[in-house]
Amino acid sequence: MCVCKKYVAEFIGTFLLVFLGCGSAVFAGGQIGWLGVSLVFGITLMACAYIFGGISGCHLNPAVTGALLLSKRFPAKDFVGYIVSQMAGASLAGLVLYIIASGAPQIDVNAGLALNGLASHSPTGCSFCAGFLGEVVGTITLLLVILLATTKNVPEGFAPIAIGGALFVSLIFLIPLTNGSLNVARSFGVALFYGGWALSQLLWFAAAHIVAVVGAVYIGRFLNSECKVDSRK
Repeated sequence: MCVCKKYVAEFIGTFLLVFLGCGSAVFAGGQIGWLGVSLVFGITLMACAYIFGGISGCHLNPAVTGALLLSKRFPAKDFVGYIVSQMAGASLAGLVLYIIASGAPQIDVNAGLALNGLASHSPTGCSFCAGFLGEVVGTITLLLVILLATTKNVPEGFAPIAIGGALFVSLIFLIPLTNGSLNVARSFGVALFYGGWALSQLLWFAAAHIVAVVGAVYIGRFLNSECKVDSRK
């Protein structure tokens, strides 16, 4: 398969995830609430997994690409291309959201668009440690589901449902803490058009996701390892 198709699929998929997910928060968050926004993200990821899974694997998230690389289930030669495609797709989504929001009088673009934040920038003002830990645990949850649901042990066709569901339930508890990142590309796409603290805090979100990648990979290896039975017993 042409490598370009993989990159284009990652670009389009990440664009859709950020545009529809963050867009629902920006334009309809007051009507659908945290639960509704979480559901939009989850359904979008599930749909993209069905559409783009056979083309690129539908990572749409640098943490997913990193976890699959560390698990030796993804070629290192494509790593940079995937990350660039994801960040570019998220950035375009942020730009389109910014342009649309600028023409909507009820939206204050100067306040940012579905930004992720820690400590004083948390939606509920939770502590830095609480938000950071929440991102680690939530991202581990999402990555573990992806790593385990995409093995031969899971019936074909069910993985996207499990993955979309994992994103949905993870965001339910994370949105109040950090506005729910789990994906540094998603965070970057909207922070790029705000700058300031939103961009500076990206390093902490990236750090949380790196910790989660390592944790999920090692937990996944343990769960996927075969238990040897001692025949002498």
